[in-house]
Amino acid sequence: MATRRFLLLGAVLLSAACSREPEPRTVNVAVAANFATVQAELAQRFTQQTGDTVRASVGSTGQLYAQIKNGAPFDVLLSADAERPKQLEAESLAVKGSRFTYAVGQLALYAPRDSTTAVGPDLLKGTFAHVAIANPKIAPYGAAAIETLRHLGADTTLGGRVVQGENIGQALQFVQSGAADFGFVAYSQVLKEPAKTYWLVPADYHSAIVQDAVLLRPGERNSAARAYLEFLRTPDAQEVVRSFGYAVPPQRQAP
Repeated sequence: MATRRFLLLGAVLLSAACSREPEPRTVNVAVAANFATVQAELAQRFTQQTGDTVRASVGSTGQLYAQIKNGAPFDVLLSADAERPKQLEAESLAVKGSRFTYAVGQLALYAPRDSTTAVGPDLLKGTFAHVAIANPKIAPYGAAAIETLRHLGADTTLGGRVVQGENIGQALQFVQSGAADFGFVAYSQVLKEPAKTYWLVPADYHSAIVQDAVLLRPGERNSAARAYLEFLRTPDAQEVVRSFGYAVPPQRQAP
C-alpha cells in the first residue's frame, strides 16, 4: 500500500512539474546607441508576447565589439554596421549563419536652435562654433559623417570646430546642451523634432549604414536569444523599425 501511495504521489508531482509554466528567460543584448530607443520598444513587445526579459547594454559599435572580444556575456549584438558582426563570426565569437541585416540607417544634420533648416552647405559658411559627430573610429554614424563632410568639401575647412562624442547618443547630447551648433546624428533620434531643425543627408553622400544583428556565443544555448532574433524579422518588429525612420531590407541571411 505504501509503495502504491509513493508511486501515486510521484505521478502527481511529475504532472504538476510538467504543467507548470516555464520560467521567464533573459536575453542580454548589446545594442548600438543609435538604435537604443527602438530596441526599448521592441523589447517591450517581445516581453509582452513571450514573458522573457530583454536586458540592453548601449554603446558605440566599436565599444561593444571590444567588450565582446574581452568576454562580455552578451547573447545578441545589434550592430550599427555589418563589419563587426562579420568579424565576430570569423573570430568564432558569434554563431555562423545567424547574421542578418535588421535595419538600414539614415544620417541627419541636426540644429535645434537654428531658425532655418540645417542643410549641408551651411557647414561651408563658417558662421558657427562647433559641429558634433560620433567618433568615426568606433561609430559607423561618425564614419558616415566624415564621408559627408568630405563630400561637401568641408572636411579641411572646419579645423578644430569638430567635436566628437564616443557614440551617436553623446553627439546628440552635445547639440542639445548647446556645446555644438550642429550635429550629425541618426535620423531616428530627431524624426519627431520640427522638420526645419534637421536635414536628411542624401544617401549617396556616404556609404550605406547597414546594421546587422548576430547571435553571440554566450547566447548559442539561450532559446530566448534565438527567439528574439526571430522576432526582429517578424512584420510586427519590422513595422516598429520603420516607424523610427529606418529602412528594412528583405529578410535574408547576410553574406
